[in-house]
Amino acid sequence: MVKGHETFKIRFWGVRGSIPSPGQDTIRYGGNTPCVEMQVNGERLIFDGGTGLRCLGKQMMTEGPLQARIFFSHYHWDHVQGFPFFEPAFTPQNRFHIYGAVALDGSTVEQRLGMQMLHPNFPVSLQIMASNLSFHDLLPGDVLELDSVAIETALLNHPGKALGYRVTANGYTVVYATDTEHFAGRLDENLVYLARQADVLIYDATYTDDEYNDPVMSKKGWGHSTWQEAIKVAEAAGVKKLVIFHHDPSHDDDFLDDVAAAAREHFGGAVIAKEGMEIVLKRAPVVVNCTSVSS
Repeated sequence: MVKGHETFKIRFWGVRGSIPSPGQDTIRYGGNTPCVEMQVNGERLIFDGGTGLRCLGKQMMTEGPLQARIFFSHYHWDHVQGFPFFEPAFTPQNRFHIYGAVALDGSTVEQRLGMQMLHPNFPVSLQIMASNLSFHDLLPGDVLELDSVAIETALLNHPGKALGYRVTANGYTVVYATDTEHFAGRLDENLVYLARQADVLIYDATYTDDEYNDPVMSKKGWGHSTWQEAIKVAEAAGVKKLVIFHHDPSHDDDFLDDVAAAAREHFGGAVIAKEGMEIVLKRAPVVVNCTSVSS
């Protein structure tokens, strides 16, 4: 008998940070802000609701009744601005569980998403969304058990607080860690532990070291990291594949090509996130209880 191994599929719908960056110079890598979809064991997990969520939603509208779970790393605009345009949330037969950290001021994920849809910011309120929405507040360190999928959370180093997520199922682990800034002279042990032995680490590498340390326009304290620091985390955590993510809006396709080449030179498992890119984790099937029969 041949026994297959369930797949774990990751698809990138938005990979840009800070602000959408459409145009001729960002065609190959994409200009939509963060949204990453994971499908495993019948669960559809969506991480962040940047403008990439609108694109995912349009594709989902071609399917039947929907159920998914949406996890927000934090509530800065580039991570929530696609949510009001997520078409499936306006369809009554669909159901979504929505997760996010309690903000520093004590506001809940429901309140945070609702605020951006209030006048004068937006013409339609959260309450107009006709799907079945369930909101779940998280604290750093919370662990979710969704049948055969486990999700760990950890605090990231970002202004206003952000959560990183570790998703484990079928013997695979994928870590989503954006937005986060490295510490000077040391690794973030919280993050290294979250990423331990992960098959895939999706990491905020908005800048290069030169940009981050620029004496005139330093990016220190802005809440983002570099691809060089990403490699340090990946090596310390024993990560197999590193996905460089949350690209600066000023980084065009040619710039990201150069980052990709430099990163691969230092870490063979490094890739640059692109819109539409898929990573499928699937081990080769194994043969069990195989017997020969002669006639």
